[in-house]
Amino acid sequence: MVCCLVAICLFAALPASAAGRTSVPEEGLWLAQDHDGVFRIGQCGDTLCGQLIGMQYDGPVPKDVWGRSQCGLVMLTDFRHIKDENVWRGHILDPETGRTYDARIWAESPDVLKLRGFILGIPLLGKTQTWTRYRGTIGPECKLP
Repeated sequence: MVCCLVAICLFAALPASAAGRTSVPEEGLWLAQDHDGVFRIGQCGDTLCGQLIGMQYDGPVPKDVWGRSQCGLVMLTDFRHIKDENVWRGHILDPETGRTYDARIWAESPDVLKLRGFILGIPLLGKTQTWTRYRGTIGPECKLP
């Protein structure tokens, strides 16, 4: 159900503001390009990470390749800021195959996030998605209205 390039770390750490850090434009809730998933992106230690918190689905909650619920699944991990390129580099999990891909994210504007997933460490061998800031609600078991 959820597109291949979706994303992230469980938020056991304090929010960035509570930890005395400044927030970055990439943090927040983001609706995936195909409007089939919402991700919470935030700081996890010295990296950014993301967690799937909302999905479009009918029937039971979608499962990943290992049979775990995709609700709350960590899909974006280890994103580190690359100042020279003004992007965050990390990894993205495809829950349907279990494969992890290299990825970059960057805020194109306050309400637009770009995510590029790629293989073999070569950004040219990838695809970019446009995510938009999400301000809606999320129901029980990650169900989007």
